[in-house]
Amino acid sequence: MPELPEVEVIARGLDGWLPGQRIQAVDLLWPRSVALPAAAEFIAGLTGRRFERVGRRGKFVQMALDNGATLFVHLRMSGSLYRAPAGAPPGPHTRALFHLAGPCDLYFADTRKFGRLYLTYEPAEIVSRLGPEPLGDDFSAGWLTTALRGRRTRIKPLLLDQTFIAGIGNIYADEALFLAGLHPSRVADSLSAGEAGRLHAAIREVLQSAIARRGTTLSDYRDAEGERGQNQEFLRVYGRAGWPCERCGRPIERTVIGQRSAHFCPACQI
Repeated sequence: MPELPEVEVIARGLDGWLPGQRIQAVDLLWPRSVALPAAAEFIAGLTGRRFERVGRRGKFVQMALDNGATLFVHLRMSGSLYRAPAGAPPGPHTRALFHLAGPCDLYFADTRKFGRLYLTYEPAEIVSRLGPEPLGDDFSAGWLTTALRGRRTRIKPLLLDQTFIAGIGNIYADEALFLAGLHPSRVADSLSAGEAGRLHAAIREVLQSAIARRGTTLSDYRDAEGERGQNQEFLRVYGRAGWPCERCGRPIERTVIGQRSAHFCPACQI
């Protein structure tokens, strides 16, 4: 699933060329990709509108339009947004085409059909429940230390809770916990202030490094130009069960916590 770094890379790529482009027509090849509003209203609300800017909130690509509306795209497991030459035939997994006035069109593809599109004048109805951005000013070591107090859930599922922190998924939770030396099954409020500080720094480091490497491509993820990321070559624990830990040489282990996989070093993470 595309997580914060992948969505950030896509949003930055789109923001480099999409603002100023006007939508001439919308083709919905899989109308159920539209979560809000009804498909016909979605098409009517976008036709003739101009993109102003592209950003990200959590795992959502957020595209502001010239009439005050916002188009949100949640890529879920296998979604992608990319540009293609105007009139290029859709691929087998293309779910929506945004025909633009310029030489390129915007395509939304989604192999597993879990991705969703939202058009709204009230962005809060889509993203108001999301927690702070882990690369934003609101996410400080002090905030994290305080937020962990009284949390009796285990730390790995808590990091995946989008209402707690926005944008972190399985890959980067595992990588951050390894970097911080914390076992994924630790109860959240058992972390000391020092451990919370290490986790805060680790979260920022793994996310920033992944963005710099254009994201992690394990299967479907591609950036806005259709290119693979490179961060998969630098993963320390995720997907590496049985491989030796780069710190101590012990085999990396995999377990299931809260119905999600967790990869960790049994010696280095306590």
